[in-house]
Amino acid sequence: MQGEGRKNLMMSEQRIITRNDQEQVRKTIADLQDQSWPLIPILEKVQEEWGYIPPEFIPTIAQALGLFPSQVQGVISFYAQLYTEPRGRKVVRVCRGTACHVRGGKTILKLVKRHLDIEEGQTTPDLEYTLETVACIGVCALAPNIVIGGKTYGHMNPKKVEQLLGHTKGGG
Repeated sequence: MQGEGRKNLMMSEQRIITRNDQEQVRKTIADLQDQSWPLIPILEKVQEEWGYIPPEFIPTIAQALGLFPSQVQGVISFYAQLYTEPRGRKVVRVCRGTACHVRGGKTILKLVKRHLDIEEGQTTPDLEYTLETVACIGVCALAPNIVIGGKTYGHMNPKKVEQLLGHTKGGG
């Protein structure tokens, strides 16, 4: 868990951005603003502190850098690693590559969805897991694969999915 904002976000499903939060973002901007192109470092730092980039911060960032909010939003939407919605502490990535598909990856994805009770691109209500699919994880010899929180698990089967995620269904 990183940053006080992320901690507060996890306490409630809906985050209300306070004046203090805006001041924290202004401080982050001031710390990084002197770089030759500070937008991406600022966005990365805000995301690191909050776990995502709250949309309420976009006008503040844009104004400080002399940009339109749509320009800031355009950069956020261009980069796949930047998010404007809360994400889980652990991201589960299920491989959809050819080797994984041929060896049962579609079934693994269905099981992961069932255990987490979410669809692709969604985050569990407790902000523990976010589910994504990827074109290839890069360890085809271990297919089918999933990555959970940065750790790769190969030769997945229903029993392994149960061992890794079985305890999560039902919010716990």
